[in-house]
Amino acid sequence: MLVIPAIDLKDGRCVRLRQGDMAAETVYSEDVPAVARKWQQGGAGLIHVVDLNGAVDGEPRNLPQIEAVMKTVSVKVQVGGGIRTIETVRRYLNAGVSRVVLGTAALTDRAFLEQACREFPRRILLGLDARDGKVAVKGWTAVSDTKAIDLLKDLAGLAISAVIYTDISRDGMLSGPNIPALQEVVAHSAFPVIASGGITRVEDLQAVHAFGPRIEGAIVGKALYDGKLDYAAAVAAVSARC
Repeated sequence: MLVIPAIDLKDGRCVRLRQGDMAAETVYSEDVPAVARKWQQGGAGLIHVVDLNGAVDGEPRNLPQIEAVMKTVSVKVQVGGGIRTIETVRRYLNAGVSRVVLGTAALTDRAFLEQACREFPRRILLGLDARDGKVAVKGWTAVSDTKAIDLLKDLAGLAISAVIYTDISRDGMLSGPNIPALQEVVAHSAFPVIASGGITRVEDLQAVHAFGPRIEGAIVGKALYDGKLDYAAAVAAVSARC
């Protein structure tokens, strides 16, 4: 199981939010490439980058920082936030991004999602962000009436690489992942699952890892930046259980 450090971008800086609230941010660095370099040097094989402004605005807003990251590190990078057109998908992938995350588009523009999966099979990640079991969209500023599990079932036939499941109520709260909700997603997903939101301790990672081979990885953010979780120790603890 991969332990995937997150870099969340807002106004060109590396930040973390509480429950996706754009007004509740903590700024960790103005030098985004240096943050990415730190995770690569720490042994990360994959870095998760989110354009928070883009997620809300519906188009990329932190492209210079993301392109700088791609020029700085040699490990795989996956990017999400504001990717609503096939041109944006192409731009990111042509820039060297390994995979792109589509969230809002999965619910609001099925034709685009299907085109992206056809053109770039297994390079599209489904960003499944949920609040109380319902799919959230537009940078988590709106919650739909669609159940996360129902959307998963509906997309089962597409060439999606994996699904990133985020419980919004846990994100940035250092309260641990929502294990029952994650269990339901794993049970209903036709794709590998990446857990996200609330992971704080080594024990949280071990609980996620216990779901077995259906789990591709776990994204960790605030706990790493606040020093509550050591990246090397986290990787070692999960590897020891393999």
